[in-house]
Amino acid sequence: MRYRLFVPGPTAVAPEVLAEMARPPISHRSEEFKAIVREVLAGLRPVLRTQGAVFVTTSPGTAVMEAAIRNCVRRRSLHLVSGAFGDRWHKIALACGKEADALAVEWGRPIRPDDVERKLRTGDYDAVCVTHSETSTGVLNPLREIAAVVRARPDTLLLADTVSSLGGVPVEVDAWGLDVCLASVQKALALPPGLAVVSVSERALERARGLPGRGYILDFLALRDEAAEGQTVATPAVSLFFALRLQLRRIAAEGLEARWRRHAEMSRFCLDWARRRFAVYPEPDFECPTLTVIRNDGPHDTARLIKAVKARGAVIASGYGPLKGKTFRIAHMGEIGMEDLAGLLALIDEETRPPPAAPPSVAPSPSPSPIRP
Repeated sequence: MRYRLFVPGPTAVAPEVLAEMARPPISHRSEEFKAIVREVLAGLRPVLRTQGAVFVTTSPGTAVMEAAIRNCVRRRSLHLVSGAFGDRWHKIALACGKEADALAVEWGRPIRPDDVERKLRTGDYDAVCVTHSETSTGVLNPLREIAAVVRARPDTLLLADTVSSLGGVPVEVDAWGLDVCLASVQKALALPPGLAVVSVSERALERARGLPGRGYILDFLALRDEAAEGQTVATPAVSLFFALRLQLRRIAAEGLEARWRRHAEMSRFCLDWARRRFAVYPEPDFECPTLTVIRNDGPHDTARLIKAVKARGAVIASGYGPLKGKTFRIAHMGEIGMEDLAGLLALIDEETRPPPAAPPSVAPSPSPSPIRP
C-alpha cells in the first residue's frame, strides 16, 4: 500500500520531483553539476530571505546543528529549550566539549523574549541557539522577537533551527539578523531526506575564522569557498540536488508568500477541528502552521487510533518522547493541500465516532386475558 504521509518528516514528494531523482548520475566535478549547484543556491536565497552565504550539505539537519556549534561558539552558548529538539541542540554542544546552558520552559510553552533578555544580561554567552518550530510540541517560538533581543548584543550570534518551519512559515534571515539558519529538506521543503540547507552571516564566518576544531566536511569556511566555485567539499547526493533544483522552481512558481498562506489556512482548519474533537497541546497563539500537536484526553487509545488510520492508508505521528500516548501529531506541510487534510480529518472522525446506540428493547405485549362469560 502507498501511504499518504501526514507526519512531520519525511513528507510527501511530488511525482515529478521523485522522477527527477531517476535521472542518470553525473560527475559532481562537472560543469553541468556546478551549474546545478549555482542554481540551487540562487533558488534558496529567496526562500531564506537572504543575500548572504548559503550552502547545501549532504547530511541531516542535526549535523548542521553540530557544525553551528563548532563554527560559532567561542566561549559559551545559551540554548532555548521548549521541547526535544532544543534539548538535543544543548546536548550536542556539551558533546562537542563546549560550555552550554539551557533556558528551559515547560513543554507546550514558548520561549519568552524577556527571559532571554534576562539571561543575556549576565554577559556569559557569545551564541544563542533557538528552535523556531519545536516539532515535538507544535510550538512556534517567537523567533523575530527573540532575534531582536539578541541583536542588541553585537558579540552574540543567533543560531536558528528552522527544520520544520522553513518553506511553510515566514523566516526572514536578513531582516531578523539570523547568523545561522539551518533546515532539512524532508519537511516543508518536501524532498526525500538527505540534504540540509544553511545560511551563514558574515559575522558568523568571521567568528569561524578564529575558532579551532571546526571539523572538515562541515567547516563553514570550506563550505563557503567551495560554494563560490559551484562545488561541495565532498561527494554530494547528486540525485537529491536534481530534485532540489526542480522543487525550488516549483516553490518559486507557487510563490513563497502564497505557500505561507496555504500552510496558515491548513493550520487554522486543523486547529478548529482539533479543538472541537480533542484538545490542542501548544499554548494558544503559539501553534506552528506546519503541524498540529493534539492532546488526546478522551476515550480513544492513541496507539490504536494511529494504527486504524494507517490501515486506511494514511500515516499520522505519535507524540514525541514523554508525550507518546498522550498526544498525536498531524503535519500539514510541503505538498499537502486542504483537500488532503480535510480527507484525513474526516477519516479520523469516522474512526472515533461512537458506535450507534442499540435500539431500545421492547417488552413483549402481555397476552390478553381470557374473556369470561
